[in-house]
Amino acid sequence: MKLTKLAAYAVAGAMLASPVMAELVFPSLSYRTGPYAANGTPVADGFADYFTLLNERDGGIGGEMTRVIECETGYSTEKGVECYESTKGEGALVYMPLSTGITYQLIPKVTADDIPLLTTGYGRTSAANGDIFSHIFNFPANYWNGASAAINYILSQEGGDISGKTVALVYHNSAYGKEPIRTLEALAENHGFNLTLLPVDHPGQEQKSQWLQIRRERPDYVIMYGWGVMNQVAIQEAANIRFPMDHFIGIWWSGSENDVAAAGMAADGYLALTFHNVGTDFPVFDDIQQYVVDAGLAAGDGSNVGTVLYNRGMYGAMLAAEAVKVAQAMHGVADITPAMMRDGLENLVINDENMAAIGFEGFGPNFEVSCANHGGPGLVAVQQWNAGDQKWELVSDFAETDMSVIQPLIDEDSAAYAAENGIEPGRCN
Repeated sequence: MKLTKLAAYAVAGAMLASPVMAELVFPSLSYRTGPYAANGTPVADGFADYFTLLNERDGGIGGEMTRVIECETGYSTEKGVECYESTKGEGALVYMPLSTGITYQLIPKVTADDIPLLTTGYGRTSAANGDIFSHIFNFPANYWNGASAAINYILSQEGGDISGKTVALVYHNSAYGKEPIRTLEALAENHGFNLTLLPVDHPGQEQKSQWLQIRRERPDYVIMYGWGVMNQVAIQEAANIRFPMDHFIGIWWSGSENDVAAAGMAADGYLALTFHNVGTDFPVFDDIQQYVVDAGLAAGDGSNVGTVLYNRGMYGAMLAAEAVKVAQAMHGVADITPAMMRDGLENLVINDENMAAIGFEGFGPNFEVSCANHGGPGLVAVQQWNAGDQKWELVSDFAETDMSVIQPLIDEDSAAYAAENGIEPGRCN
């Protein structure tokens, strides 16, 4: 049945194809070098490999071949902006910078240039307000959804009452790491728990003082917003003081194999949030193996396939590709423009049917995007590290987060941005 559906997609795509073949261009602002290379590399591999799969298996998207332009940023905001400026003239349809710092700098640029920006699971959270941020998308979940999901999980473990408990936030001392603070402060007021803030400076190799404080004060739970080596060090430090791993919850950027491997069995039970599934038990991976890895076309050596960050890069590429299909159908052309791509992203619907048709059934939550809501419903799941089997396992369903807290914060922050930048609300009316 899946082959039949894929064939139907191919036929529909061929009907849309324009007489003169062009390319659908997707820049990859990657970082295979620098302090975060171990995490940036698998994401870039997954992103590139999915577009290779579409070319080799499907003949591109809607009859148009895809082209990935990779530009090395080293996770540097300055280099990220340089990459944007050097690639935008090549027909770039959408940017996915994999950096909150780069995202903040690109928001006004892409808006002026009429090119969409897709920051899946990162970036400026209030960009979920599409009425203000016309070209920025951060579905299917954002950092404030993550903060709420972590507290919801803690509530589920504590019988729904965490008044008087203490939650510590260990966070990367950057725009990224600071994102959840306002949400956690509001949730602490609502639920009566105490919040301790523990910043960790880049790149995060020195955390002795933070974990001495945790050992001394013994918070009930620790939430971590980290990246790169910071995560590895934190998990090892937690193990050193025998902090219970099943009370230690990382955001999705603190939940890869890289983060737990160094601690060995001591990392068993560590938790992390996620907005997509884990592993390779999905038909798309058979196709990746056949058309990409075995064909010698993989961006890397194939060893990253199925890891958390490879899957995340592939998932982001898939969401972009599905938005292309929406844009092609809306505008009746296959060789779409960046402005048309923005329309596709704003009208994207991800459901069981279209996920099954492309081999991703069950890989992520169902969601819809709209003019007013560029962030989706914010559904988040929890995964746990099984050190014995060396794999991540989902330990919850994709669940709703507390939008009664999050939405007012989105409204407040986006309104402030609009006032600062002379943006008149009402685009979506």
